[in-house]
Amino acid sequence: MGGRVTVSSDAGFIYNLFGFSTIEEMELFQEAGFHPLEVIRGATMHGAEALFEPKGRPIDFGIVREGLLADLVIVPENPIDNLKVLYGTGHERLNPETGVKERIGGIRYTIKDGIIYDARQLLEDVARMVEEQKKERAAASGS
Repeated sequence: MGGRVTVSSDAGFIYNLFGFSTIEEMELFQEAGFHPLEVIRGATMHGAEALFEPKGRPIDFGIVREGLLADLVIVPENPIDNLKVLYGTGHERLNPETGVKERIGGIRYTIKDGIIYDARQLLEDVARMVEEQKKERAAASGS
């Protein structure tokens, strides 16, 4: 009917940090009846249109096209089949063949401003930095 649905992270709540609820919101849109492609379009192109249309300018991100900005995430599973694979570390599911829980999906690479980042290495780097800070603070406090 001419409307546009966009996805956001509803940030600013104590238990809801910036960005972490985006995939959950995408899942809720699907649960409400949107096809996964419509959900992804709402998280990308429609969001860009909502930002640029009031300025009277064409979008310069939100879709993958020559000449436009494009930050991407690369996942090993098809998000159309399961939006949960877009969570940074994936999600657990029960393997129907083995009956064992397994972790699937998760971001493998992030491409930001044309630079490819290994997402798993970034997680390891952050975990290491957190541990180093804990040790430094414990030593400084005399604990």
